[in-house]
Amino acid sequence: ADLSFFTSPLSESIRDEGRSEGRAQDILRLLDGRGVPLLDADRDRITHCHDLDVLSRWFGRAITATTAEEVFADAPTGTPTGTTPGGQPQS
Repeated sequence: ADLSFFTSPLSESIRDEGRSEGRAQDILRLLDGRGVPLLDADRDRITHCHDLDVLSRWFGRAITATTAEEVFADAPTGTPTGTTPGGQPQS
């Protein structure tokens, strides 16, 4: 049997789409469970994002965020999420 489809770019694209949809649902479930209020526009922004790096960043922020703005806020340039500009973990 020809299994080349499972290693094809199309197959990988389909898997990535599934991963992003799952991650978006995880973010929404986490925020809803924590009681963080979301506008319809916030939900749309999360569900329509297909960038796994962005979704992973949002998921990490959703763990402690109390507002949608905290989830979507950009870290200062060159500062990894979860650290201060000096590189120390945020408390």
